[in-house]
Amino acid sequence: SYPYVFKVIKDVFGVTKEVDHATVKRKYQLVKQVDRVGRMADTLEFSHVALPKARFSQELVDELYKLVPSLLEEDGDDLIIKHLYIERRMVPLNIYLETAEKKDRDDLLEDAVCEYGNAIRELAIANIFPGDMLWKNFGVTRYGRVVFYDYDEIEYMTDCNFRRIPPPPNFEAEMSGEVWYSVGKNDIFPEEFETFLLVSEKIRNAFLRHHADLFDAAFWKQAQESIRRGEVRDFFPYPESMRFCNQFELACER
Repeated sequence: SYPYVFKVIKDVFGVTKEVDHATVKRKYQLVKQVDRVGRMADTLEFSHVALPKARFSQELVDELYKLVPSLLEEDGDDLIIKHLYIERRMVPLNIYLETAEKKDRDDLLEDAVCEYGNAIRELAIANIFPGDMLWKNFGVTRYGRVVFYDYDEIEYMTDCNFRRIPPPPNFEAEMSGEVWYSVGKNDIFPEEFETFLLVSEKIRNAFLRHHADLFDAAFWKQAQESIRRGEVRDFFPYPESMRFCNQFELACER
């Protein structure tokens, strides 16, 4: 099996997705133009890729013709994909966390959750909001680093409007299950992240220990203000504890 992932853009998206083929291509191009701060997977873009049909199961071929018929051609023994992206394969973070829980590896779970939050923070400071922050849209490299790899919904931080959910006007509104406040196109409510991130007790505890402030609009607004002031931060692809200034007394003195 290849140590790579082949990604194609679907012809049709779900009704909840406000994107199309051109939008997704534009997002992937945007990633090429920004500082990825070591937290966004590099993608290689190819056109008219010929692959042996013998390498495809019939189930996969059927699924491709269902989702991306406009991108497919057949030429003899080859299946030609007109446009795709290739990324290095990683372990999806949701699967990594599930495996860690099943094996009672609380140390791995804690490290991965901490890494995820650090990735979100570093992307935010670099003016990138992931958009879809589900665990499945992040991967774990062979070195244990958490990296974002799904760019369909990324936005510049400075284009987002981070808000707190206003209190309900009355008890009936709170219990109705309906939204009692207006929501603009670029409005984001960090409090809502808890719903899809804190999926188990262990993950909840680890996340709240390290990154509880990511559920507060104040963190995101402060990051926006820092960007607008033109502040430039350094990013390190290793833990703070590994820096020479924290490893050796002489380095600290200098």
